[in-house]
Amino acid sequence: MRIRAAVAAELPLLQDIERAAGEPFRSLGMAAIADDDPPSLETLEAYRRAGRAWVAADAADRPVAYLLTDPVDGAAHIEQVSVHPDAARRGVGRALIEHLAVIAEKEGLTALTLTTFAEVPWNAPYYARLGFRPLDDSDPALTEGLRAIARAEAAHGLAAWPRVLMRRDLTDAP
Repeated sequence: MRIRAAVAAELPLLQDIERAAGEPFRSLGMAAIADDDPPSLETLEAYRRAGRAWVAADAADRPVAYLLTDPVDGAAHIEQVSVHPDAARRGVGRALIEHLAVIAEKEGLTALTLTTFAEVPWNAPYYARLGFRPLDDSDPALTEGLRAIARAEAAHGLAAWPRVLMRRDLTDAP
């Protein structure tokens, strides 16, 4: 597996990865998540042009996972990380996150952040194993930028299931 920047020609493949990665949510009664549209090609292209879209590619150099990130309040916020189910449980998501951690540290960012489902086994519990900790409302690390992301996600309907904001300080990486 190789991690590299996404290229324009493969952006439709990233949409396919997102659709496939959403399917397991059906078994948890979260069909709305499975049915949610992937990021548009325009959105993916904006991330790619900004240098904030990476893929994990297989031996044939075909993407099997991807990660999108935004700078938010001095941290690298993981906007999306999706792994095709055929490549799941092989460390692919972890490798993408560790790749981002190296880049973020080089850029002087202090942490990685993300929002996720609190009770989905491959979401919050997984990220906790990678060194992320939940942020409660009184945590000073819960910045206004993260609060704005949480509000936007709630407006999109994601708050129908318990959500959590998480942070991993880069100096405390596992």
